[in-house]
Amino acid sequence: MTQQHQELAKQLFTLGDFVRFAASEFNRADLFFGHGNDNAWDEAITLMMFAVELPSHLTEHIMQCRLTQDEKLACLALIEQRIEQQVPAAYITNQAYFAGLPFYVDERTLVPRSPIAEWIEKRFFPLIAKEKAVHRILDLCTGSGCIAIACAHYFPEAEVDALDLSVDALNVAQINIENHGLTEQVIPIQSDIFTSVEALKYDLIVTNPPYVDQQDVDSLPAEFTHEPEMGLGSGPDGLDITRVILAQAAQHLTEDGLLICEVGNSQVHLEAVYPEVGFQWLTFERGGHGVFCLSKAQLQQHQEIFNQRVKR
Repeated sequence: MTQQHQELAKQLFTLGDFVRFAASEFNRADLFFGHGNDNAWDEAITLMMFAVELPSHLTEHIMQCRLTQDEKLACLALIEQRIEQQVPAAYITNQAYFAGLPFYVDERTLVPRSPIAEWIEKRFFPLIAKEKAVHRILDLCTGSGCIAIACAHYFPEAEVDALDLSVDALNVAQINIENHGLTEQVIPIQSDIFTSVEALKYDLIVTNPPYVDQQDVDSLPAEFTHEPEMGLGSGPDGLDITRVILAQAAQHLTEDGLLICEVGNSQVHLEAVYPEVGFQWLTFERGGHGVFCLSKAQLQQHQEIFNQRVKR
């Protein structure tokens, strides 16, 4: 325990004191927030509630509760770690939420944060009719398995394949599959894009592939350096993997199947590379952008263009 921690522990008493202090310190340190929380206050709540081993939704009921000396020191240690190491809170707590579900995360995978969660929660309606049966779903570039598991939760009748090139990521996905009791429904598969499922067709392909362009990769805040680089960048314009997905997705979809793909800020590059394609860009009530939908028919309509513009 440092002298500074000893002095601070004498001045701060309640959980609310520590949340306020942490948020102020985070703002002074000019930290980046974008891995589950988008502001210093919520990040402080996440970490302080973790320190006292309570769920964050209880905050309003216990903000005036006084902390023990050990709890105070635990809070101060997490504040120091978050500032000095610039590591996202999700990696400190090893937990993130996606589509209302909890997930184990560590530095082998990206922190779940895709806006696609909002559409999974409503079973992609109205893109998919409420009465339509969805039998097979593919989560391509699954990472922690969050999209695959969320799809399995909201489409309990569907079989879900979770593909990733990274064995490390698949090991994290397996932890989450087991934690959610979905070992019979969600199958993790090592695959370089579609190579391991060449003979399979899906009613729905959902993918959040690496899509950060090189200029953005070179200027990412320090918090992103804790995430696996292969999960972020994808060539100069961020579209190397997306080009392959567009060229190959049609052959892996059923006749009325859909491709849902996130490209984030690289939306501008995608529209420049494929001006002929009428991408349907999804809208989000909770914030988000850069996610498109294409049907199998649309993919087939532009198949020649997609094949020509894959980088060799």
